[in-house]
Amino acid sequence: MVFEEKMIMNGEPEVEEEEEEEEEDMVDPLETMRQKCVETEHCVHTQARLEECETRVGSRSTEEDCTEELFDFLHARDHCVAHKLFHSVK
Repeated sequence: MVFEEKMIMNGEPEVEEEEEEEEEDMVDPLETMRQKCVETEHCVHTQARLEECETRVGSRSTEEDCTEELFDFLHARDHCVAHKLFHSVK
């Protein structure tokens, strides 16, 4: 009986550790696709505009924000993701 208790107590953490290792190795395919799309020319351009705006707004006190630039970047990236994703689903 004591041996069975030790086996249960000592055996379970090893199983959990293996599951945790497997979860760490998993990569979200959507994040991978987003990263590839960020590297496209249009996304690079809109991301540069966003970063320029953030630098400009951060360097002085102004009511300006970078909402338009952020939306432009997200739209460009998500448009690329949608195109690649739905093209591969067909």
